Amino acid sequence: MQSSRPPISAGVRGRRHDGAQFQRLCLCRPLLQSPCKAPSPPFLQAYADYNDMMELTEAIIRDCAVASTGSAIVEYQGTSIDFNKPFRRVTMNDLVKEATGVDVLAFGSDLDGAKAAAASALASTLADDRSAVRAAAAKVGAAPSVGHVLNELFEATAEASLMQPTFVLEHPTEISPLAKPHRSKPGVTERFELFAAGREHANSFSELTDPVEQRRRFEEQHARHKADADAARAAAAAEAAAGGGDGGDTGAAASADDDEDAPYEVEVDYDFITALEYGMPPTGGLGIGVDRLVMLLTNSPSIRDVIPFPLMK
Repeated sequence: MQSSRPPISAGVRGRRHDGAQFQRLCLCRPLLQSPCKAPSPPFLQAYADYNDMMELTEAIIRDCAVASTGSAIVEYQGTSIDFNKPFRRVTMNDLVKEATGVDVLAFGSDLDGAKAAAASALASTLADDRSAVRAAAAKVGAAPSVGHVLNELFEATAEASLMQPTFVLEHPTEISPLAKPHRSKPGVTERFELFAAGREHANSFSELTDPVEQRRRFEEQHARHKADADAARAAAAAEAAAGGGDGGDTGAAASADDDEDAPYEVEVDYDFITALEYGMPPTGGLGIGVDRLVMLLTNSPSIRDVIPFPLMK
């Protein structure tokens, strides 16, 4: 993991840089998939937290809407998106409760109970779309923690309904390895994502500045990724063996490369942990998905309409 966080730990009060806007984009990818691997531009501010980043994000998005369209109310694909009103702030768990009636975090460490409740909720909430139920149920069944169950339920049942600007707060610790634990609520972090028009436009959190906790999270994440990658390779090898033929391994490898959900290789960034050990002030971090924001403000249905060099492969 490469980031602009180490200079903050060296005493720089603020830092931003532009993202990889010219990274190649394959034409076969979905219409909403950005060529960037992270929101852009990333921004860090010392002696700030996610509350400060919410205020900043709201001001930036509203000003961008007014500057580009002349109004804080934007039409997108037949829907009016109102950036003039204060953005709604609601926790991920509360949104899932609204959509399904399930209080996932109430299960604590009872993973089996959370999975059973989630499966039942998916079957009733998405009853009209059996393929969506099967896909979401498979992800819930593979979830390694209650926090992951909450995230899968949110993505399956609540995310697409967030048409007006909404700050989704308090993501589970398990899916937020760089975010500081919430100061008063166990199991969740001081993090938000901004949603509008049913998709994410920004991601922010109070940065985790504890090097011991950061090392623990990184190494736990690395072990989980390695286990997933090993399992995927074993499954691909078994599939290739069952299919027979000389091209089996090559075909399985190509299929894995094309699968956006396929496990990928990661390494623990011990240089980053070393920087934290020297000391990092309380810091707020923010990334805004510029490509998706431009889509929204220009009423463009496809991300390939707004990115540079959309035909590059």
